Amino acid sequence: MRSLQASSIASRTAGPARGGVPVVLGAALLGFFLISLDALIVTVALPDIGRSLGGGMSGLQWVVDGYTLVFAALMLSAGAVSDRIGARRAYGGGLVLFALASAACGLAPGLGALVAARLVQGGAAALMMPASLALVRQGFPDQAKRARAIAVWTVGGAVAVAAGPVLGGALTASVGWRWIFFVNLPAGLLALALLTRVPTSPRLPARLDTAGQITAVAAMGALTYGVIEGGEKGVGRPLVVVSLLVAVVAAGLFLATQARGAHPMLPLPLFRSRVVAVSLVVGFMLNATYYGGVFVFSLYLQQQRGQSALHAGMLFIPMTALVAVVNLASAKLAARFGPRVPMVAGQLVGAAGSLALLTVSPHTHVGTVAALMVPVGLGGALAVPALTALLLDAVPADRAGTASAVLNTARQVGGAIAVAIFGALLAGADTFLSGMRWSMLLAVAGLLLTAGAAATLPRAGLRPTEP
Repeated sequence: MRSLQASSIASRTAGPARGGVPVVLGAALLGFFLISLDALIVTVALPDIGRSLGGGMSGLQWVVDGYTLVFAALMLSAGAVSDRIGARRAYGGGLVLFALASAACGLAPGLGALVAARLVQGGAAALMMPASLALVRQGFPDQAKRARAIAVWTVGGAVAVAAGPVLGGALTASVGWRWIFFVNLPAGLLALALLTRVPTSPRLPARLDTAGQITAVAAMGALTYGVIEGGEKGVGRPLVVVSLLVAVVAAGLFLATQARGAHPMLPLPLFRSRVVAVSLVVGFMLNATYYGGVFVFSLYLQQQRGQSALHAGMLFIPMTALVAVVNLASAKLAARFGPRVPMVAGQLVGAAGSLALLTVSPHTHVGTVAALMVPVGLGGALAVPALTALLLDAVPADRAGTASAVLNTARQVGGAIAVAIFGALLAGADTFLSGMRWSMLLAVAGLLLTAGAAATLPRAGLRPTEP
């Protein structure tokens, strides 16, 4: 968003970091690692959290979605906040808040306190995300060096996503689930120590879309609440019906504010481009499949197959281990054949993996389950870099930051909604296995639809959408 424009100015006005540019990259990368790690590290620990703090399926869903939902809802405005107070200050404030919220998660006496702390964690992550990238741009004014630094920054997030279930399982099994949050504290302190050696970022004027932000949070929150609670208690419950109606009304008001506002956080003209619209839907569906799949199979392996948290986490290693490598392969394929090829291929691979998971039964060897999950991880890793490149090529240069923020928001919303829907299917089905199969079938259908839409995009000659 505007933070990217601000950071380009910052790169010209701010001096070099006292510890050199590696300090800037190290500080930014550590924060991005923590943001990405906390989206998934909690999933393998959910059964232990449930046994420790009580609560049913809906409570465990909120432990995951409390973080992801607020992260997604506030991300669009976070760039403007970073501009107004300066990227270094925004990043530092977000790090402190993230560390405090992590400590509160680890010390939570009950499920309600844990969910509340996760909401704060998500807000802190939203503030850190654009500021961390702005710091990278500030520290690397040379375009070629900046491109390499951003690539390293991106790999840090991919490694965190891959490590999340494994580290979560190892910590839960060895020292208890609370340590999946306490582990953030030393990393956060190190990032803050590095940040003290980064020069102050300039503060630039930036307008906040208050009405848009309020209606966005209301729409996402009400929809997620309605889906989660409806799955466990029934969609006919008055509170569930009211929440779904609130979601519809708030979504309508959000679109109205974006259409009429002088400084909307989501410029609707972006959606005039079919490339942009399809890329956002694809990003939504890829994250829905990945996050939703990790959520479902974390519960399956522990609750249905009796695996420990450590063993369950280790079974995700084949699915996540090659994510960073395939990200790089995707870039090479896109350079040779165009971004549409790896984008479509990745979705088809993910759909094939989800389809294969329909064959999982109570007697399927857990090693076979781990192998069947591999295409789901590889499909997303193959498609995401290509769709990101395709999206950025389709918008004007001065809208690149906004387009990136919208894509990240769409992906996070996809993960949050998938956890809500898949959890509702598990809670509402006669058996866990039935709910799991319906979840995978929904993932297959969604990926095939978005792959078909992506296949219709032009091979070349994409023109940026005018503002």
